[in-house]
Amino acid sequence: MGWPLAVSNGLLEQSRRALLAALGYLAVGHALAVLAVTLPFGMLAAVIAWQAQIQLVASLLLIGFGITLLIWPRHPRALVRIAPSRLALWSFAVAIAHGAGLMLVPIYLGLCRAETDPGHRAAGVLATANLGMAVVVSVVHTLAMVAVGGAMAWLVYRYLGLKFVARSWFNLDKVWALSLVLVGVLALAFVPR
Repeated sequence: MGWPLAVSNGLLEQSRRALLAALGYLAVGHALAVLAVTLPFGMLAAVIAWQAQIQLVASLLLIGFGITLLIWPRHPRALVRIAPSRLALWSFAVAIAHGAGLMLVPIYLGLCRAETDPGHRAAGVLATANLGMAVVVSVVHTLAMVAVGGAMAWLVYRYLGLKFVARSWFNLDKVWALSLVLVGVLALAFVPR
């Protein structure tokens, strides 16, 4: 969700370097947010004996976070213009608030254990992996986010302009919040008894 800020910085400075610098700050903040969520789960994966308790708490956190986003959907007005030097902090805070690392929680909850598909086998490896795998997941996730967000920011900055964004913008916050609740409920249903 930070690419519009990258566009804003590029347009305000009339500089490609400002756009790219903003994307760099956003990447740092996003990577730290994903690490903050995935590292604890990477460390907890070794504690197999506590799997049911961990899954129960994580499920309830997902449900609670989703409900909180549904009840309190407003974004603070103070965040309209973020200085480029503060984009890493903004990216970290928003990624935590929007649950960027939480999308990886189903892997650690064991919802992705099917052995038939290579993608599910890879997710199973992540669910039982160590701290190093949490770092790898964070890096790959951040690179994918920067590639997609950077491409969108560049297209808007270079070709489409702000009028396109103003006419075509839609808000996915409610969909995101409902998906968190749904995943939390599914995880809760699969808590080992």
